Amino acid sequence: MLDKPTGLTSARALSKVKRLLPKGTRIGHTGTLDPLASGLLVLLIGRATRLARYVTPLDKSYTTTARVGVVSTTLDAEGELSPVEGPIPDEVAIRAELPNFTGNILQTPPMTSALKVGGKRLYDLHRRGIEVEREARPVEIHTLDLVSTDPAERTATFEVSCSSGTYVRSLISDLFHALGSGAYLTTLRRTRVGDLPVSHAIPHDDLTDDNINNRIIQNDAVLGRLPRVEVPEEARGAVCNGRKFPAFGVEGSYRVVAGGELLAVYRDEGDLARAEVVLCAP
Repeated sequence: MLDKPTGLTSARALSKVKRLLPKGTRIGHTGTLDPLASGLLVLLIGRATRLARYVTPLDKSYTTTARVGVVSTTLDAEGELSPVEGPIPDEVAIRAELPNFTGNILQTPPMTSALKVGGKRLYDLHRRGIEVEREARPVEIHTLDLVSTDPAERTATFEVSCSSGTYVRSLISDLFHALGSGAYLTTLRRTRVGDLPVSHAIPHDDLTDDNINNRIIQNDAVLGRLPRVEVPEEARGAVCNGRKFPAFGVEGSYRVVAGGELLAVYRDEGDLARAEVVLCAP
């Protein structure tokens, strides 16, 4: 787990880690952070890259600060800024509006996102000055808490817990638009992915050849939210070959473990358990 600093793309952060690993090692991350954003990047190495489908959809948590009374063409500090006429919402007004942006809501992706419309990345179209219609998508905001306000600086800081695919910049922009004002993000920090906290991540600049192996967490910990099924050691070979088993009676995807080692992810289909991902060598 890597603590990415601001001013660095996720791709560049990943490339540094790749240089510290044996040549040819597969590596990938499970959710891009913009250069403006800092915080937790969960990196998957080697066979663990097969687990991306289970990690990428996990809920995320963020801390973010917004400047109020000003809007940005990118919804963050990198865009062109314009003041908004009207009073600045106070703390009482902001708190009163938060329930309307909590729970299941519809959100329109920003033009600066990496989503594709007509085969083109939205951010590429935005750079060319082209704006296209985007379909609103359902997301879930588990919690949206106002941490503090600074009337002198016209800023407000929030903590957000949300489903994967949520655009925090859009959430905060929409919140203040509903309050008759506007805002853009000045900072954004990802503090959690699933059950994995940024406090357990290593700062990007502290990562070296000497400590990288000590910072790799076990695959089983990454998938801690999936149910766990323990099989005897004599079943290891069959699991590592991806063989079917009688159904274990577990709903959804689950971890198959032997001797404390995560071997595979299985799913019951009717009377049989079938491998979705196999991590151990046969």
